[in-house]
Amino acid sequence: MQLRITRIDTTLPLPEYETAGACAFDVYAREETVIAPTSLGYIPTNLIVCVPEGHALLLCSRSSTPKKKNLLTPHGMGIIDQDYCGPNDEMLVQVWNFSDAPVTVARGERVAQALIVPIARCEIVEGRPRTEGSRGGFGSTG
Repeated sequence: MQLRITRIDTTLPLPEYETAGACAFDVYAREETVIAPTSLGYIPTNLIVCVPEGHALLLCSRSSTPKKKNLLTPHGMGIIDQDYCGPNDEMLVQVWNFSDAPVTVARGERVAQALIVPIARCEIVEGRPRTEGSRGGFGSTG
């Protein structure tokens, strides 16, 4: 399978898998970005990605980012759809600065990792629950 991408700034490297066993590839910051304390920010990735049909791209935090940069992906990951690939559809990494100081992300710094996953679409229909009983709702298993 091939992943077609467009780099906005061709002086930054193409993404690549860092090891033979890596399931995701690193994504770089296109420009220096400062994230204000206790605020959301968006880091441009330099990439417009043409996700293959039947797949989605998951844009996830790198495991070292919270410790090194005090940044978290607030909803765990970003989902890039197959039809988000127009000329102005650069992927952005949404981050939350959980510190009391500004955080600077340098141009070319690795800011996220991307994973291509197969997807299944369902026909959505309205209907009754499968059982009459309930497990007890959110958090019921402790």
